[in-house]
Amino acid sequence: MLHIVDIQSSTPPLTSRNSVIPVIQSALPPFEEYVEEIRSLWDSKWLTNNGTKHQQLELALKEYLQVEQMVLFTNGHMALEAAIEALELTGEVITTPFTFASTTHALIRKGLTPVYGDIRPDNYTLDASKLERLITSKTSAILPVHVYGNVCDVEAIETIAKKHNLKVIYDAAHAFGVTVGGRGIGTFGDVSMFSFHATKVFHTIEGGALTFNNPALKERLERLKNFGITGPESVKEPGGNAKMNEFQAAMGLCNLRHFDEVMAKRKQIREHYDTSLKGIPGIRVLEYQAGVYPNHSYYPIVFTEEINRRDEVAEELAENGILTRKYFYPLVTDYDWMKNQFTSRETPVAQHVANRVLTLPLYPDLAMTDIVRICNTLRERMMTS
Repeated sequence: MLHIVDIQSSTPPLTSRNSVIPVIQSALPPFEEYVEEIRSLWDSKWLTNNGTKHQQLELALKEYLQVEQMVLFTNGHMALEAAIEALELTGEVITTPFTFASTTHALIRKGLTPVYGDIRPDNYTLDASKLERLITSKTSAILPVHVYGNVCDVEAIETIAKKHNLKVIYDAAHAFGVTVGGRGIGTFGDVSMFSFHATKVFHTIEGGALTFNNPALKERLERLKNFGITGPESVKEPGGNAKMNEFQAAMGLCNLRHFDEVMAKRKQIREHYDTSLKGIPGIRVLEYQAGVYPNHSYYPIVFTEEINRRDEVAEELAENGILTRKYFYPLVTDYDWMKNQFTSRETPVAQHVANRVLTLPLYPDLAMTDIVRICNTLRERMMTS
């Protein structure tokens, strides 16, 4: 049984009517299991730099995710920057404004120009039907994002990329364990980036990985995350420091043993939400994608009414001890530092969703009584408005 730690506050999780329900909690293995996993580190004194735990986790994750190649990183953002550098991208990269800051910041920090495409209204991923109009002579790649565990139109994106000789890097931070037609999500595109942050369905406290099919990429990615070092007296190129340490890897090994259990609990919670929220006027929930095995990573609802209704309901839920998150809001293109550079009016679907989306609490140990409380409170607020 996994233990859960509340990352939203220092208050222990409760289930009484007056308790606070956080929007997310980090799953932890039994304390004794983690202690036993790290015990050998006190003997080896090998705490980082591709130690035994790191090697074990990489092998285990390759098998679980059904991927040919993998490199582990200290976090997903540094992994994404390394992927951009390893693929030698230049000029413009087409991506989505409906994402976490990391996606765009990695491009900017690597000297690239993000070009924003709109999203689909049904699953909030990059709309492949609108991609080709954004391609110019400066375009070197497409950086789509799998959102809430929903996957992009990988077949259409692959067709477009091949037609225009573009690289594809998937931001798969939300998609750990997802498969499409039985195929691991990390096998699509040139590279996929996974985040193992504490808030994700699978975590290594902090951490991340790149998956890819081309074995030639592995050597360079390993260099880029370790100062460009190739030997005791050899440094081939300037690199950073993005190595996963042994304590992170040990946490990953423990959590991976419990991951199927986590998925079963998340699925049960999602299904209860689906049943309880069905028919409530003014909100829309995500539908399952055909042929996709999901990971139930988030539970977003989108308000179909006036723009301010989301904020009013979020405040009312908070007053009743139910914490939610406007995720993703604001759009990347509406960040303070982005003003006067882009306009979210050019991506109207993304703007519409960002202004109306609200993610509800979802984590493995969310009590059924709390789910009932969340749904009843939401139904009451929507039916009486």
